[in-house]
Amino acid sequence: MNKVNSIRLIGLVIFLIGFGLFIGLFFMSDYQLTKDILKQELATDQDIEQSPNAAQPESSQQNNAEAETTADPQESADKAAGASNYQLVLQEADKLLGQTYSNNFTFVNELNQVWYRANERSRKLYGISQEELSKLIEAVVNNELTYSAEVVKNVLTGEDETSTLKREKLLSYTGWMEGKAYESKEAISQQLETTVNSVNNDISGQKGISSYRRKTLNTSVVKASTIGLIKEQTLLILLLSVGLTVVGALLYILPGVKELPGIKHNGIFFSALKNRGWLGILLGVFLILFYVVLYFYPYYMTNWIVLVDPVSYWLKGSPAGEFFLYGFLYTLAILVMGVRMFMKYRHSNYHLIRTSSVMFFQLAFAFLLPEILLRLNYPYYDFKNIWPLDYDFFFPSSLNQLIEAGGLGTFMLFWGIVLIVIGVPVLVYFYGKRWYCSWVCGCGGLAETLGDPYRQLSDKSLKAWNIERWLVHGVLAFSVLMTIGMVYTFFTGSGSLIGIPTYTVAEFYGFFIGAGFAGVIGTGFYPLMGNRVWCRFGCPLAAYLGIVQRFKSRFRITTNGGQCISCGNCSTYCEMGIDVRWYAQRGQNIVRASCVGCGVCSSVCPRGVLKLENAKEEGRFGKPILIGNESVKVDA
Repeated sequence: MNKVNSIRLIGLVIFLIGFGLFIGLFFMSDYQLTKDILKQELATDQDIEQSPNAAQPESSQQNNAEAETTADPQESADKAAGASNYQLVLQEADKLLGQTYSNNFTFVNELNQVWYRANERSRKLYGISQEELSKLIEAVVNNELTYSAEVVKNVLTGEDETSTLKREKLLSYTGWMEGKAYESKEAISQQLETTVNSVNNDISGQKGISSYRRKTLNTSVVKASTIGLIKEQTLLILLLSVGLTVVGALLYILPGVKELPGIKHNGIFFSALKNRGWLGILLGVFLILFYVVLYFYPYYMTNWIVLVDPVSYWLKGSPAGEFFLYGFLYTLAILVMGVRMFMKYRHSNYHLIRTSSVMFFQLAFAFLLPEILLRLNYPYYDFKNIWPLDYDFFFPSSLNQLIEAGGLGTFMLFWGIVLIVIGVPVLVYFYGKRWYCSWVCGCGGLAETLGDPYRQLSDKSLKAWNIERWLVHGVLAFSVLMTIGMVYTFFTGSGSLIGIPTYTVAEFYGFFIGAGFAGVIGTGFYPLMGNRVWCRFGCPLAAYLGIVQRFKSRFRITTNGGQCISCGNCSTYCEMGIDVRWYAQRGQNIVRASCVGCGVCSSVCPRGVLKLENAKEEGRFGKPILIGNESVKVDA
């Protein structure tokens, strides 16, 4: 075994040890809930001061909770005190306090039971009772089976906070029923029972723990309840896990500098990792599970979140969350795999500069700068992220946050709009969409570094191309419509547009496109469908850039058909699924909306047939093309 292979073997062993420790951390903590944690995560000072038990010693409070045998006395106390989330949860979490749980799954299940019981208590305290429902039904029957707002106001007559809440919620949910006549008592009973159940679910979430808040609350409570070695020796374990993984990866990559320059794809289609073999499938499953847990069940990865707390405190002065963890790992992957790109493409200045660019923009603009802005009490903002990829840029909450941030926030808003309206078309006109997709974008940066070993897996068929065109432009249209709804809500305050709830549309987009498509599929499918699944089939910004590139740009890839030997390397390694050889054989310029100008097709060509150019706009289409010594006229 030569020296290079020995170093690589050592690097692989170190990488596996570090990565194995990182995975093992997922299961390596105990969990213990305390009253202080609940106060920290649930209560404001006012909540605690209002608590009917706040002045009593802790032991007395616990004894009172244990002695509770009927709901009515406690409900009266809760109502008198305004029953905060903290109070409701504390009563239901008494049996968990001080208990030690050895695994995350059991602890999360117990917490979910606490939130459920607290919501049931909230529903009982603030919701519409069965007695009030019966009175509503009778009132509608007495009104000749015709529903009206007056019926609700006559039944729910109280002026206290609880009665007002119930009345307003019911009127909101039944506005469409105004003046509607029902055929029978059974029909109105069924309708009102269904509606009241929805109202009570809404109230229990508002006064208790909503389903949206539950995910965030689970994450923060589980993280705060973590005890054991990872909490006591966080920095050491960070260095042993992530540190060893990085060192091992670099030891495996760097010896490549001893080899002759040039792209080497020897045996790539026999690799279990790079050609949908068992290693590739295993990696794909890991990436998919990681994204599923990150977006939908982050409370199961709290050990990993604790692990990056030292970095978070150093950078922004506050503890890490799941998306800080994601940004840290994402940036680390681009930096480490960027070194691999340097080794692989070191004979090409274009690729060296391009790789340096995506590494810089990810580290400086996507990771460091937004976190530093938070430390300075400014909004989190990625200056290189552009709508509609940054799909929540025009959400009312985002706009209000930027406006309230003063001069810098106003500049951020102005900068974002200028990029959309002026920056994109102007830069695409001069440089094609590659200026963003291959030089700046974080999604593209990960695809070009971590995803580079899988570029040959992209589907080049016409069927895939047809699906791509419909899907990516469909997502663009969806994002535009969603944004129109959000802007309408911002200016009018109305939560619906032509009867469609705008926030529901936004949540749907965020769940299925922002998380499911861009994350779970877009990255998780690297080892299965290639490295540009999201960019090719789902990214709305790529669609916007592509439309400009296709019809109004100076960028094209020119071909010298007389030199093409039809080896197919260009098509094989096109990450966007373009059959480059088809164009090269005809000596035809490659002008496609999907092309991101990565330049790999040109780099892998053994004859120098392909060249990336920014020339005059004329001559991109419909000109004579050269095949050998013949001139052929191509219809536009």
